[in-house]
Amino acid sequence: MNYKIKLKRIQHFIFDIDGVLTDGTVLINGAEFQRTIHSRDSYAIQYASGLGYNIFLISGGDSAHVKSSFESLGVTAVYLRSRDKLKVFNVLKEEYQIDAEDCLYMGDDIPDIPVMRAVGLATAPHDASIDVRAVAEYISPYFGGRGAVRDVIEQTLRVQQRWLMDHAYHW
Repeated sequence: MNYKIKLKRIQHFIFDIDGVLTDGTVLINGAEFQRTIHSRDSYAIQYASGLGYNIFLISGGDSAHVKSSFESLGVTAVYLRSRDKLKVFNVLKEEYQIDAEDCLYMGDDIPDIPVMRAVGLATAPHDASIDVRAVAEYISPYFGGRGAVRDVIEQTLRVQQRWLMDHAYHW
């Protein structure tokens, strides 16, 4: 089935953080890790959230600063220190009463594969690991941390005719 047909059903976006929302580079500054996120990715997150889509982040990493930064964009929930991402996905499915077929997941490395196999649409940034690329139904032309998240959100909203609605022109 063409992935664009599956985009019509998507109501929930689930993203890994490192390698998807960031480029995977971690700068170590004392005890704190520093990461960057592309402004177009953050814009797409807050835009989709404003339209009522759920945005979930599941990461093996841990940073209170990362969590608060994403929550300020309207992310529904951030799950950190997630050693078993499929278990976390099953918990959030139950907690938010969502159907896996309505979920798009974007991951970049091996720990993401079980969730990718469980959702309605599995996606990956262009620079994802070869194993993830083999599972993904759609591979973005954009790298992680460089617009891959914006790409899948924008495509979903365009297919659903919800892109560039009135509130799109405001942060």
